[in-house]
Amino acid sequence: MPLAAAICLAIAAPAFAQDASTPSPTAPPKDQKVAQLSAVTVTAQKRTENLQKVPISIQVLGTEKIEQLHISNFDDYVKYLPSVSYQSLAPGFSEIYMRGIASGGDGNHSASRPSVGVYLDEQPVTTVTGPLDIHMYDIARVEVLAGPQGTLYGASAQAGALRIITNKPDPGGFAASYSAGIDSVANGGIGHVVEGMVNVPISRTAAIRLVGWHERDAGYVDNVAGTRTYPSWGGTVSNAPTCTPGSLLVCTHAARKNYNSNDINGARAALKVDLNEDWSINGTFMGQKTTTHGNMASDETLGDLSITHFYPERSTDRWWQAAMTVQGKIGNFDLTYAYAHLKRDQEEHNDYSDYSFWYDTLYGYGAYIYDNSGALINPSQYIIGKDHYTMDSHELRLASPKEDRLRVVGGLFWEKSVHDIEQRYKIDGLSDALTVPGWPSTIWLTEQVRTDKDEAVFGELSYDLIPDTLTATIGGRYFRADNSLGGFYGFSKGFSPGSSYGEAGCISPMPYRGAPCLDFNKNVKETGSLGKINLTWNITPTKMVYATRSEGYRPGGINRRGSLPPYKSDYLTNYELGWKTTWLNNRLSFNGSVFQEEWKDFQFSILGANGLTEIRNANQARVRGMETELTWAATYNLQLSGGLAFYDAKLTANYCGFTDATGKPVTECPTPQAPKGSRLPVTPKFKGNLVARYSWDVGQNEAFVQGAVVHVGQRRSDLRTVENGLIGNLPAYTTFDLSAGFNWSSFSVDLYVNNVFDERAALYRYAECAAATCAAHGVVPQYPNGQVYTVTNQPRTIGVRFTQNF
Repeated sequence: MPLAAAICLAIAAPAFAQDASTPSPTAPPKDQKVAQLSAVTVTAQKRTENLQKVPISIQVLGTEKIEQLHISNFDDYVKYLPSVSYQSLAPGFSEIYMRGIASGGDGNHSASRPSVGVYLDEQPVTTVTGPLDIHMYDIARVEVLAGPQGTLYGASAQAGALRIITNKPDPGGFAASYSAGIDSVANGGIGHVVEGMVNVPISRTAAIRLVGWHERDAGYVDNVAGTRTYPSWGGTVSNAPTCTPGSLLVCTHAARKNYNSNDINGARAALKVDLNEDWSINGTFMGQKTTTHGNMASDETLGDLSITHFYPERSTDRWWQAAMTVQGKIGNFDLTYAYAHLKRDQEEHNDYSDYSFWYDTLYGYGAYIYDNSGALINPSQYIIGKDHYTMDSHELRLASPKEDRLRVVGGLFWEKSVHDIEQRYKIDGLSDALTVPGWPSTIWLTEQVRTDKDEAVFGELSYDLIPDTLTATIGGRYFRADNSLGGFYGFSKGFSPGSSYGEAGCISPMPYRGAPCLDFNKNVKETGSLGKINLTWNITPTKMVYATRSEGYRPGGINRRGSLPPYKSDYLTNYELGWKTTWLNNRLSFNGSVFQEEWKDFQFSILGANGLTEIRNANQARVRGMETELTWAATYNLQLSGGLAFYDAKLTANYCGFTDATGKPVTECPTPQAPKGSRLPVTPKFKGNLVARYSWDVGQNEAFVQGAVVHVGQRRSDLRTVENGLIGNLPAYTTFDLSAGFNWSSFSVDLYVNNVFDERAALYRYAECAAATCAAHGVVPQYPNGQVYTVTNQPRTIGVRFTQNF
């Protein structure tokens, strides 16, 4: 309705004005406001350029758009990016995909490296468990580069790159702003946010910028009271607030409403110094702590937005980044050196009793769980997991003047990421004989270190075959990767005496980082190269078409289960035709691309025995698609923007689920787990959004109304036929957001309603253990369709925000 009203007003307003006045002259009156699109600047090709001149499929959300759409986190901005799909467990624990290049990895700490690189300014900040979930305040723009970006961005950008660019200090003048808001979530609690920024010039050549934020996200999932009886033990556990002592009824955690609230606190300090006209230094220190209470998922068998868990659940994601960028000139070449150091600590406390319950129900697991007296005990497990990341990166590059007919950009890149992994699977009261030595009540321990090193030489060369009209570009990247994983994983010798891993499988008698020993230590090294070819035709100064062939890759690595062979690199080749056009005297831009991508021997993650992630190279896949984006200044008052993406992502060979002796995927088998033609998971066939904003003058002030609609089509939850049938598809959904506000002087206030129709959008569906076990149908009357969890979007949220700029 708001969109229809805005379009009607836009069409009617000029006609009404013409009817009420004399015929308009050829030129508009001097005081008449003219509708026009603003120029958008990006740095996607490692140099500053106009978006409409860059022959890459790029979507951009600028500062103004981020504020208008009330974007504050990862979930908020991803829904307006048609080329991006994702699945999320909690803030900071999301898997992101582009253009259908998705195998459905579960985000396990020992899984494949992500296929999409997320950058904070110059540094990649993508870790295996997910990219940083940065609070989106005082952000210059988000740039999304769809398709392989291997030549300029390397291994972390196989399917694309997402770049978050912060606002930099400005010596030109003092500036400050603050914003405060409060919101109410349907069937949930009350949230709030406070954020502020100040830019202070120190001198004519130096400035400092300070930014801070605090956010409270209200909970809306209820941990409802429930019980669970274990067949082997014969006892019952409950999460009810009160229990009867002295019986087999054991109380472990109290149920409560609004279980899944979040607290986010962070700050950024940046300093810019212009040494002279040619040289400058930018330094930034930024950090954030996110505490997530409870669980973001719900169990549909219990009702809407409900779950029954028995152990305390929370996660903490704490990180800080120190970065420095030096920019200058050597002759007429631009030199840039970028260094960044990132530390990230994640700690999770998760209920894992589903694993215990289903394995006990199906296989009698609980008969092996006892205390020091030999009596059977409650076999429920819970997890305490810690992931500590340290990432360092250096990049040195040179770029020739962009006005030259022959242009080049190239450099050197080095990165090292060290990931300390600790996972304790605990059972209270567990016998000392079953416990991993030195780790009380721990039936399973993972204590490992993963190291990923990347070194590369990269460059792109462009030549104007016909000045200002026809340009050819070639690019390349030579890389060297060294990835290792080693440590301890498994049970105690008392629980599993004949195991090839754990304490029984020690390859060294010496303790390892507090664990009993080292039971495996492996690494893989590889070198290779990537290429890119592009031809760009500027038909007119406002209309351009291009053709590109580009490549991306993802390094191989070591399986967490050390007895499995390493998995190999997978490669992606992209063939693309695109266009960037501007029409109607810079009132309308229409950009898009059509493409085909071929994915070779892609890495596929599954939950194997004991719930361990296993990674194997699968087979071949192909994605054909189209992406379009339109922005239209219909009148000075009405702005329309939208994006659409269509994908046909499928296997081009059978997935049999195993490889040959050389690690090559086997594609001929009697009963493939996913036959040729199966759709790849997570990505819909169609995703799109439309935003309409109508503003009008009220005296010297301004009022506005805005509507935004997002549609995401149906998606598979798993590549494999049987597992997808057990977990179920992710249904299509459409959400609608509405806002209105008033700006006067340096103040603004706006009222918004997100998810107006309270749509339950399924973002992720999963089971706690292998689908054939925890999602088994017809085994437990209480769960006729197995026990499957769904992570949904936030219910209808009504909020108000006040902002002042100085």
